Amino acid sequence: MRQALIRGRHGQEVRLGSVIVRPVPASPLSLIEFPADDPERARRFWAELLGVELGARQAGEGAGWQTHSAAPAVGVHARGRGPGDSFSLPYFAVPDVVEALERVQALGGSVVHPGEAWAICTDSEGSPFGLAREAVGG
Repeated sequence: MRQALIRGRHGQEVRLGSVIVRPVPASPLSLIEFPADDPERARRFWAELLGVELGARQAGEGAGWQTHSAAPAVGVHARGRGPGDSFSLPYFAVPDVVEALERVQALGGSVVHPGEAWAICTDSEGSPFGLAREAVGG
């Protein structure tokens, strides 16, 4: 068995037992998603608070509205019962969602809703977050 070597926050090597895990490089925050009981009210709230326009989502972005001008994007959709419909979620951009999901599990996290374009996970402590495939070209 090989020991995993990853770099910590300050560049130091970190061993994770016999699991081979590599960090997901350059994974900027790409979207913060807010589910809402009253989506129109929430849309107005975030638009006025942040001084941005939350427009209708484009094909492949799901239901609701989001900003398309600044990173990270801010999104609002109707609250539901699904894994991403109950809590606000930060989404991190990754080059390969499937590979990142393998890393999540190897590090002790869980995959709640798998996917190739986006996925919802929990970290080792149960906190939810999302992963989204980077847009082509960045």
